[in-house]
Amino acid sequence: MSTKQGVALVTGANRGIGLEIARQLERAGLSVAIGARDLEAGREAASRLGPRVEAMRLDVTSPGDREAAAERFADGLDVLVNNAGIALGGFDPTVVRRTLDANFYGAMHVTDALLPRMRPGGRIVMVSSRMGQVDCLSAELGARVLAPSLGRADLVDFVESFARAVERGTHERDGWPSSAYRVSKVAMNALTRILARELASDVRGLLVNAACPGWVRTSLGGSSAPVSVEAGAQTPVWLALLRPGGPSGGFFAEKQAIEW
Repeated sequence: MSTKQGVALVTGANRGIGLEIARQLERAGLSVAIGARDLEAGREAASRLGPRVEAMRLDVTSPGDREAAAERFADGLDVLVNNAGIALGGFDPTVVRRTLDANFYGAMHVTDALLPRMRPGGRIVMVSSRMGQVDCLSAELGARVLAPSLGRADLVDFVESFARAVERGTHERDGWPSSAYRVSKVAMNALTRILARELASDVRGLLVNAACPGWVRTSLGGSSAPVSVEAGAQTPVWLALLRPGGPSGGFFAEKQAIEW
C-alpha cells in the first residue's frame, strides 16, 4: 500500500485514541476520514489535524450510516480502523445490549459494509483490549470461542448466549464475567480471527489484526492511566501500515504478539 495515496477511515475518531490514530495516519501520508456520531464534533476534531483529514457522520450501530460510508468510499479504501466503542457504567441487560451493539456488532457490520471497497493491500485493524483475553471466561467458554472452526454464526450465538444469561441472572454461574465490555472485546478478537481466515484466499492480500493500545489517558481510560494517547496509537497505526506479507489474524500490544 502506498501511504502517499492511501485512504483511511477511523471510526469513533473525534477524540481520544481514535483521534490520535487519525493524526498519525495523516502524518504518514494518508487521507483520513474521521467517523463520528456527532458530525460537528468530528468536524471540530478534523480542523485540528492536517489538511488531508475530513469528518463524516458514522454511528456504527446505524445501518443507514454504514450504507452511506460504503457509498462514500466507492472509489476504494486502504485502511479501516474499527475504533468506535463504549464502556458504560453499571451492568444489566440494557448495558449488555448497548455495549455488544457498539463494540462487537458495530465493528462487524462496518467491516462487512466496507469490505467490497477495500483495495488490494488493504488493512483492517480492530482496536481491542487485553480485557478481552479469554481468561475472563470459564475454561469451557474459552475453549468454545477459541475453537479453530468457530464461524460467524457460532460467534453470534456465543455473544447472544451471554446476553441471554444476563437476562436470566445466570451469567456468573454459566462462566461469564460481569462485564459487557470484556465480552464485547472477546467477541471482537474472535471476529478478527474469523475475518483473517475468510480473507486468507482473497486475491487483494488484505490483512486484519487486533490491537491493544494499553490503558490510555483518555476520557475512557481516565487521567491516571499510564499510557499517553501518542504511545497507545502506535500499535494500531503500525498494523494499519503493515507491508505485504505481514501478519494477519493476530493480537498485538506494543507491536508484539500477545495471547488471546
